[in-house]
Amino acid sequence: MLFNSLGFLFVFLPITYLVFWRLTGKLPRYASLAISGYVFYAFWNYKFCALMLFSTGVSYLAGLGLLRWQDPARRRLCVVLPVVTDLALLGFFKYGNFAAANINGIASWLGGRAMLPILHIVLPVGISFYTFHTITYIIDSYRRVITPTRNFIKFAAYVSLFPQLVAGPIVRFRQIEQDFENIDRAGHTADADTGWSFFVIGMVEKVLIADTIAAIIDPALARYAELSTASAWLCAVGFAYQVYFDFAGYSDMAIGLGYLFGFRIPQNFNSPYKATDMADLWRRWHISLSSFFRDYVYIPLGGSRFSRLVTSRNLMITMLLCGLWHGAAWTYVVFGAYQGALLVLHQMIRGTWDRLPLWARRTGTFGLWVVGLTIFRATGFEMTRALLGKMFVWHAGADIVGESVLLVMLVLAAVLTHWGPNSFELSHRWSPAWVGAFAVLFGLVLVVLYGFRPAPYIYFQF
Repeated sequence: MLFNSLGFLFVFLPITYLVFWRLTGKLPRYASLAISGYVFYAFWNYKFCALMLFSTGVSYLAGLGLLRWQDPARRRLCVVLPVVTDLALLGFFKYGNFAAANINGIASWLGGRAMLPILHIVLPVGISFYTFHTITYIIDSYRRVITPTRNFIKFAAYVSLFPQLVAGPIVRFRQIEQDFENIDRAGHTADADTGWSFFVIGMVEKVLIADTIAAIIDPALARYAELSTASAWLCAVGFAYQVYFDFAGYSDMAIGLGYLFGFRIPQNFNSPYKATDMADLWRRWHISLSSFFRDYVYIPLGGSRFSRLVTSRNLMITMLLCGLWHGAAWTYVVFGAYQGALLVLHQMIRGTWDRLPLWARRTGTFGLWVVGLTIFRATGFEMTRALLGKMFVWHAGADIVGESVLLVMLVLAAVLTHWGPNSFELSHRWSPAWVGAFAVLFGLVLVVLYGFRPAPYIYFQF
């Protein structure tokens, strides 16, 4: 069930919203959130509800152990067991066949024969996200950043909170712990205004901008071998805007839904295309993911506290894992290596880079990001090689069908992302006078949704 589907907008959301606010008391509202989360997840694949419940139960019991025991050895066991269990489940479902195929390939190259079976594994929707929710909960409990909850229903509601369940943002328990505590006192009138404004902004970003760009560049990229140099660059830049408005739109809808139920989900995109270097871009892009890898991988490795060589190593490891998190394909690993190399390079030339004019730093950063996303978008190394070859060596070739519409959309996207305010900046300027404009935008989105099948979000595959 997609946020931008008519079933969600006119059936699931109204029922869930009305039931939640009709209930009083913490426990009934916790139960309402948990049940709605599992119902929402069951629309994707009800069989995997048991997997999420198992992961929730293991982490909950580990939290109780951390609450009870002060012995260092027992506490380490309480953090190692659930984290290893969660990562093992994620590894099996997401990377099992990838690992088996590569091991078989190496064995064949060495003269042996393939021994590991390739299984028909269905990737559970959202497993990469709710696994990180439980991992942050356990590690933060171990570090005594939070106090583990004794209330299983409350914890189940956190893990299965439907606005951020299947594609993030990756919300840490401590970020919304106070909202859970105030759930029986939360007034929803003011939050509803903010929530609906975020939700409509996200719908516009996704349905009217991202999906329009995708409808033009996806068919073009399907015949990438025929593209000219100009068309290849248009597709690359188009995808950079598409993926931003797709995921930022989803994040804004999730944030808006959170407000409707009394939760202040943190900002996930902070105008990343206004970044002046790659480190700045990663501080602004998918903030919940980049901060996860910063706090739970990069800093524990030593961060930037030691020599430049050690810092470079830590950056490369972190970004390789970040790339691999996106999917079981070597193109994602190369994307991570590319991003890590750019961060290392920035460490080396920071002084020179920072002396460049602002426009040059922003343009250079965006250009490097577009090249990286070309690797990210490619379905394999052949497509990567062909697209980058066309982008950097002149080729005549086919034009893009709908190129004039694409150019208009790219100009609009550029103005909004490079110079315009982001959704959080707009929300701070909210005025009741905007209600009419937002109603018109929402109506336009519904017209589009009624006429076309809703497009899935890019990050659902991760």
